[in-house]
Amino acid sequence: MPQTVEETFRAPLAPRWKPIQVGGGQLIVTEAGLRLLLPRAQHTHYANAQLDDYAGLPRRRFPWRPPLQLTVRARSSGQLTGTAGFGFWNHPFAPTLDAVPALPAAIWFFYASPPSDMPLALEGPGCGWKVACLDLTRPAALAWAPLAPPVVLLNQVPVLYRHIWPRVARSLRISETAFTGVGEQWRTYTLQWQPDYARFAVDGVTIMETDRPPHGPLGFVAWVDSQWAIVTPRGQFGWGLLDVATPQWLDLAHIRIEPGRNSPYMNDRESRL
Repeated sequence: MPQTVEETFRAPLAPRWKPIQVGGGQLIVTEAGLRLLLPRAQHTHYANAQLDDYAGLPRRRFPWRPPLQLTVRARSSGQLTGTAGFGFWNHPFAPTLDAVPALPAAIWFFYASPPSDMPLALEGPGCGWKVACLDLTRPAALAWAPLAPPVVLLNQVPVLYRHIWPRVARSLRISETAFTGVGEQWRTYTLQWQPDYARFAVDGVTIMETDRPPHGPLGFVAWVDSQWAIVTPRGQFGWGLLDVATPQWLDLAHIRIEPGRNSPYMNDRESRL
């Protein structure tokens, strides 16, 4: 596992970071840090400004697994169109990394604008900013695969959905909570990631604790792009691209990833049980 990563973004970018600039997306080093910028975009072409540390690696060699702590100092242009966020995932839809795409696993601060609708937890937010975990790569998750069609059918009935989906969500290690989001003011976003516990906080204030984090290995990613997606427990699916009419951005002033440390919040949680 890598040593502690401390990044305040000065040109040129450190070799560990892999920039992606697609469809007009730009990564710009400023006096404040790194700006992930979409000047504008049309729905006919995908646009993305992204920073990651896993490009070119097979998923088994992605650099991060618990226990660790992530700290990000960030701000955004306010209302965004498309998706955005930062955290860790396994880049499941990129067949160039492995022979075939993978089932998704992630733990991150995530945003999606309408018409996106991805309420993965019971009563979970369909769009907007949220903190979220999921891991469909675990054996407990794979065991539900043969039952997916009847589960989707039963989820059409509200009373059955409320009874069945929480059991499925626990096996898929799904946990998510809406929060006010990354706005125009600088704030500090913290993730404590343990093998069986995670804590998300903004400026030191806890916004979610969960016992359902993924196990990893995962890669760090931060991005702003122009896509939308629909994925619901009731079997609704969709994907597309959006027009970005005015420039939008995500600024990163500071990233710190500290591996191999047991979180004091885990000890506090155990003392409360």
